[in-house]
Amino acid sequence: MNEWRPSFRYMIGLLLLAALAGFVYYAREAIQPLVISAFIAYLFNPAAVILAEKTRLSRRAAVAIVYFTALVLLFAVPATVTPFFLDELAGVGRDLFNLLGEFQAMLAEPLFFMGMSFDLSEVGQSLGGLQSFLITPLPEDAFWILESTSRGTIWFLVIVVTVYLFLAYWPDMRDWLLDLAPPAAREEAQILYRQVRAVWMAYLRGQILLMFLVGVIFTIAWYILGIPGAFVLGVIAGLFTLVPDLGPILAVALAMGVALLEGSTWIPLSNAWVTVIVFIVYFVLINLKNMWLRPVIMGRSVHMNEGLIFVVILVATILNGILGALLVVPVLASSIIVFNYLVRKVLGRPPFEKEIPFVKRFRPSDERLPARHLRRRTIKKLNRN
Repeated sequence: MNEWRPSFRYMIGLLLLAALAGFVYYAREAIQPLVISAFIAYLFNPAAVILAEKTRLSRRAAVAIVYFTALVLLFAVPATVTPFFLDELAGVGRDLFNLLGEFQAMLAEPLFFMGMSFDLSEVGQSLGGLQSFLITPLPEDAFWILESTSRGTIWFLVIVVTVYLFLAYWPDMRDWLLDLAPPAAREEAQILYRQVRAVWMAYLRGQILLMFLVGVIFTIAWYILGIPGAFVLGVIAGLFTLVPDLGPILAVALAMGVALLEGSTWIPLSNAWVTVIVFIVYFVLINLKNMWLRPVIMGRSVHMNEGLIFVVILVATILNGILGALLVVPVLASSIIVFNYLVRKVLGRPPFEKEIPFVKRFRPSDERLPARHLRRRTIKKLNRN
């Protein structure tokens, strides 16, 4: 076999790297949808794996069942709830516009305070213009909405298709990536992949725990306040906590909408005041979740400092919005693993740190145990791990 000279191989490698960088720059707008697709596939992958193991189905069959079940739920639930939600939303909109009209009429009259007269009619006229803008948007706004909707629909279809591709072909993609490593480094690449995968699985467990705790806390809070549908609203708050920023806004909007329409079952106040109380309670609890609960759970899941987790989530939210806040923790933890591996290779050290023996993790009191008891306890700890 005619092998290429090292200089020629390096030149071809640099050309391939430059072509890859050029392609990524050209298709940079597609990176975010593909990242979203990969993350959704990562969330669905455990269900497909468990189904394949329990039923002895092939991976493709298990993926198809999980994927199309999720699609049916994705479209069936909104289709069932949307008509009722739109009717209620139209009623709320009418009430808000009536309230806006009454407020505008009140501002048309001069306001007297401490012997002084204030003319706020211009503010009322501005509110009237706002109402007209909300009811009849300008033509250029309509074109912008149409264009945004079309682009959003296309990207949604791209995400729907690529999620299935990631789920169905991930084992082949993973093996192909690992085979890119030279034969001498392939074992280290597999160990590195397992360490990074362990970080992402721990992050997934942390997210599930966070969703569960948030759902329980808000279910209890809405039940105490006497909000109808407290359990459903709590479950929605737990599920929506997976999406930073946008999820809490949607969850509190639903809770406030129910409070505005139905009020409380025991608080002797108007529905508007109950809505204000709901907002205050949600604001306090969601900030406690963001500042304390989320950093603690995520930090312990990936073995990182809670304060550092809090800071990086804030910075990622500012720089990249929702997607950055959602992925920054496992991406940072994975980057640290890869960075430590590269540093150890550059310094000529063993590529991976040796695990601390279980005996060294024992309490000081263990040292006074007889040797046979110590050996028996060591075997039990090894079996548990």
